[in-house]
Amino acid sequence: MKFIVHNLLIKSRAKELVNITFEIKESFALVGQSGSGKSLTLKALLGMLPLNLTCEKNIESDFELIAGKNIAIVPQNPFTALSPLTKIGDQFMLARDKAGQFMKMVDLDEGFLERYPSELSGGQLQRVIIAYALSTNPKLLLLDEPTTALDSETKEGILELILALQKKVGYKILFVTHDVEATKELCQEIAILKDGIIIEHGSVTEVLDNPQNKYTKQLIASNFKNRGKRE
Repeated sequence: MKFIVHNLLIKSRAKELVNITFEIKESFALVGQSGSGKSLTLKALLGMLPLNLTCEKNIESDFELIAGKNIAIVPQNPFTALSPLTKIGDQFMLARDKAGQFMKMVDLDEGFLERYPSELSGGQLQRVIIAYALSTNPKLLLLDEPTTALDSETKEGILELILALQKKVGYKILFVTHDVEATKELCQEIAILKDGIIIEHGSVTEVLDNPQNKYTKQLIASNFKNRGKRE
């Protein structure tokens, strides 16, 4: 199953904001600092770009790209992805027993379906979001900084879960992040994005162990320095 984005071009009236081509073979990381074009790329794939931007894209895929059907997203902040006044079970467009099956896949019991989002921790909420994404039977799972708000232990558990479910379910992964270290655990290939252009691309091991671009070297050094402070 292939998924190739040819010449994704996102423009404002004044300039080009993103102009990239990439292929997701199994798991692909798009890494860059804020303003590099990561979020615009995700929004373009989801058909959610602001009206003041134009987008040209040619996607070669073995499946139809339809948000909510063959493509699902795990967002950065699970707290804003769910209605705070609605029980978890009522936010699935499924019968309770079927929703419970997806909850079990993310290691949560059916009792969580009767809770409100405010009663869950950040890690539990992110598992709920993953369960909801799985319920749409995605062929492509978009990950938008899904572990940013989590502590290191919870983050590790979420990444392991996403990887285990990929092996079980078979979806492709596009991981958009500024967390270089996390890409080692989740992805096979990586592209470094700067000012809307891919400046370095290869296997995660090749790029992180032997970066060729000065910006890539700075990004990696900064990431590990900040990680050390957090720990």
